[in-house]
Amino acid sequence: MTSRMRHEIGEQPDALRETVAALLPELDAVRAAAGRTRQVLFIARGSSDNAAVYGRYLAEAYAGRLGTLAAPSIATAYRRKLDLDGVLAVAISQSGRTEEIVETMQWARDCGAVTVGVTNGEGSPLAEAADVALLTRAGEELAVPATKTYTTQLAALAVLAVGLGAEVDVADLARVPDEVERLIEETEGSDALGLITAELAKVPGTVVSARGVAFGSALELALKLKEACYLHAMGLSYADLLHGPIAVVDAETPALVLGAETGPTLEGTVALAVRVTGAGARVYGIGGGAALAAASSVALPGPRLPEWVAPLGLIVPGQLLVERLARTLGIDPDNPRGLRKVTQTGA
Repeated sequence: MTSRMRHEIGEQPDALRETVAALLPELDAVRAAAGRTRQVLFIARGSSDNAAVYGRYLAEAYAGRLGTLAAPSIATAYRRKLDLDGVLAVAISQSGRTEEIVETMQWARDCGAVTVGVTNGEGSPLAEAADVALLTRAGEELAVPATKTYTTQLAALAVLAVGLGAEVDVADLARVPDEVERLIEETEGSDALGLITAELAKVPGTVVSARGVAFGSALELALKLKEACYLHAMGLSYADLLHGPIAVVDAETPALVLGAETGPTLEGTVALAVRVTGAGARVYGIGGGAALAAASSVALPGPRLPEWVAPLGLIVPGQLLVERLARTLGIDPDNPRGLRKVTQTGA
């Protein structure tokens, strides 16, 4: 029987097409909001926080805007008022009903920020309270692990980056759904998916690494391995990994390494794979073109997309791996223990 998670992974091409088509007409509203600001503050938790990491890199690397990740407890626990004049506060929540995120966005507005809400929840408190609402078109997501709501958030943040003035070709966004469709078919048709699944089923943990624009999707893959497969997965920038934690990578702790097939971090990504395999550990590559595939023990396909939109495809083989691994381990990927679709964290 097909899991809900697998079914929703397969819905991503259409969800992305509908989201991009719906959000590109909102560019004028985004530009108007961004024009009153100098920097961007991202407010999120969980998978949405991993999407925010992508948004931050787009803001800084492509739009030349300082981007930071908010600590919601400053608003909800410390209740400290800050000067946020000139700040674009971008709150991200798949449901739009996480009280902490809604409260933090409202706090940011009260502190002088212009607010943008990114959510799949039309009519939700987040959408209603934001100055500009970017509503994704993922449809209802029933499996607890986020898949299509995550990738459509990335699409919304790509549109946001264009509105911030990113020096990119907007036409690249239109190519993403077809690439995701290809990746689903190619990944499931590869022997690599079964091989990596079988090997990960025998180890207690793994390291998931990337850098730059791809880093958020490395964090997201690590989160999915933890929540859906109960694996001890550590998401690290390869720069941080080399500063000490590289010692944990060994024959019992393989590394999953993600990378776009172009961009300034590709060389370092490949070098990391070479170092890890040279130490006798297994490396499972996702993306990175022929260079990363050649440096990896086993490789899954990646998107044929420029770096700025590559993360929308990079996470997809990882999602398929997580769903397959959960079932291999006898875990229901749709309903991991201890999790709910909407998480309320309180102050």
